[in-house]
Amino acid sequence: MGSPQTLSEADRRIVAIWAADCAERVLGLFEAEAPDDGRPRDAIARTRAFARGELSVAEEIRRRFVAGGAARDVSAPAAAAARAAGQASSIPHMGAHALGAAAYAAKAAGLAAPDEPKAISDEIRWQLGRMSAAAGAALRKLPPVGENSSGPLGPGLLASGLLSTIIRAIQASLADSDHSLPAEWQTDRQDRVPSVRSTLRRRPRCRNTPT
Repeated sequence: MGSPQTLSEADRRIVAIWAADCAERVLGLFEAEAPDDGRPRDAIARTRAFARGELSVAEEIRRRFVAGGAARDVSAPAAAAARAAGQASSIPHMGAHALGAAAYAAKAAGLAAPDEPKAISDEIRWQLGRMSAAAGAALRKLPPVGENSSGPLGPGLLASGLLSTIIRAIQASLADSDHSLPAEWQTDRQDRVPSVRSTLRRRPRCRNTPT
């Protein structure tokens, strides 16, 4: 049996549109520092082509790691923006990467505006507002982050720290339209990694959620 994180090919093409939108919104953070590196932009373009049915699953799976190298030798916000594009380009392999693209994009927005506590929550709100009903229905089929080991939402980068907190917030909003996103996001001055003061921490069994 395949992983529930894969989603059907039809669903992967649907969520790819949304993930490309999320990644493209922060792409300027990367291109401002590396204007001659076209890998993230190309990854987003290929993600859109995949969504339109113009590229095959097998072809895109072979190319899914190309954009990852663009995250080297740039600042943290630019690196997060490049990784958002890389996650989007990995959707032909597994649909769960769509949440990874959104999480990295929101992280990039927060890192780019460390003095704006609402930067991350505002980005997530934009992402949710951009999401089509079909994409939302597809993403609801994914298991909660950290609860299934057979894909990117399992143990690893997306299931820890800030990325995990962002994905949990997105998934909670998908499950409950009345869910409130964290009001404030803070940046740790020591390591420049944002942390969140959130209602998620006050929920049962979520008090020790890493940030």
